[in-house]
Amino acid sequence: MNLRFGYGTNGFANHRLGDALAVLAEQGYDGVALTLDHHHLDPYAPGLARRVSGLATRLIELGLSVVVETGARYLLDPRRKHAPTLLHDDREVRLDFLLRAVSIASDLGAEAVSCWSGVRPPSVDPQLAWDRLVDGCARLTEAASKAGVPVGFEPEPGMFVQDLAGWRTLHRALGMPRAFGLTLDIGHCRCLEPEPIPECIATAAPYLVNVQIEDMRRGVHEHLEFGEGEIDFPPVLRALSAAGYRGLIGVELPRHSHAAPEVARRSLAFLRKAAGQPITAAAKTAAPPGQRRPSGTVPGPDVLRAALACVDDGGWLDEALRRVAADPSVISRLFPAAARRCGRGPVGVPGWTADEAARAVLLATLPAEHTAGQARALYRHGDAAEKRAVLRALPLLPLGPSAVELLHDAIRTNDTRLVAAALGPYAVHLDAAAWRQAVLKCVFMGIPLSVVDGLEHRADAELAAMLAGVADERDAAGRQLPADAAALLDRLTAEKGI
Repeated sequence: MNLRFGYGTNGFANHRLGDALAVLAEQGYDGVALTLDHHHLDPYAPGLARRVSGLATRLIELGLSVVVETGARYLLDPRRKHAPTLLHDDREVRLDFLLRAVSIASDLGAEAVSCWSGVRPPSVDPQLAWDRLVDGCARLTEAASKAGVPVGFEPEPGMFVQDLAGWRTLHRALGMPRAFGLTLDIGHCRCLEPEPIPECIATAAPYLVNVQIEDMRRGVHEHLEFGEGEIDFPPVLRALSAAGYRGLIGVELPRHSHAAPEVARRSLAFLRKAAGQPITAAAKTAAPPGQRRPSGTVPGPDVLRAALACVDDGGWLDEALRRVAADPSVISRLFPAAARRCGRGPVGVPGWTADEAARAVLLATLPAEHTAGQARALYRHGDAAEKRAVLRALPLLPLGPSAVELLHDAIRTNDTRLVAAALGPYAVHLDAAAWRQAVLKCVFMGIPLSVVDGLEHRADAELAAMLAGVADERDAAGRQLPADAAALLDRLTAEKGI
């Protein structure tokens, strides 16, 4: 079974976020369910854009996918757990938080934003609570649709919407929008759903955007370690695989932070065994500062297409490629749909996600005379993930240097993912001055220099002088260059005799 496992950061409440990510990557997890909270990417603390950019880079380094969770207990009110919700009189506070979560998720390239209804306050009439919930979810879904991030609404035992039947009613009330999906908690199914868990999965499959998993007992809402409850997990995981689910399956153990590393290790071993996967898998770690990927290496469209075979949603990509070859204009509709139909998870080509690979293959299918114009239009009108896919596809396309203005645009942004993508193999078309400034921007933004294609042979004495100037400024301020930039400066100083 080709399943992807993640772990909720709310189960690492005693760890710094960076440390938690490192532990989970070392253990071999595919991603994290990131709960926005005081200690883990507080959306109300200063410097949010810088912190989100840094986290996006770190997730890329570690090869971790991410889902954004919004279930922090006391983030919005220090005296009321999980309050206010979309049902309260002061519900706009919750809505503002959820909209911030959507923006953060978009910037992180998250697979989904997960949320729930909350418990109805006794002072709020049930019909008023329902009207408020529908209105809030509609506004949230509209924002999420524009940002290209699906909402995963979670039925939660004891809350206003607590089961799959309640989710279906809410989905219909919203007009069944595509961007309003379902977060399915496997333990909750055992707790209160009338059907066996595999049947719940089969019914929910068309709407699944996020899955949480833990053990649980019938009628008791308590998140338990695997093996401590009543769930038979191999049939559950087979059902997820049979349903074609490609998103993260996030371990949800929020009360186990006191032993987080060991619980996470045991959980992944249990799930891999239950799924019939190798229990020992290669850990994900960031490349050392001095390690660089080979310059100019770009997987061809055929390689990317083959890697996508296991995630193609019912032959969607084959049909999309046929349509693009016959009518290049339809790519404007198919390009944004790639994330929804192929997923955002990794494929068998290092460094590529399924949506990026699918979008690159779509671009490579265009007739040559349409390629440049469509690439520019898709970049100009796309969200951050779509822009990044265009940038990563440029070396595969018959463009020569004609699209170099897209690199200049990306480098001017403060999006670490776009800057990094702009410095891939197509950056050979940047002139020396622009390329040096882009490398320097990586240093200022904390982007690992390992993303810079051709750094070994393009770095010159002028770049060394620029780095030396930055080093002097930082030294005067009591700060240091990033380790990889300092190593590059040392090498250039030795080689160029500066």
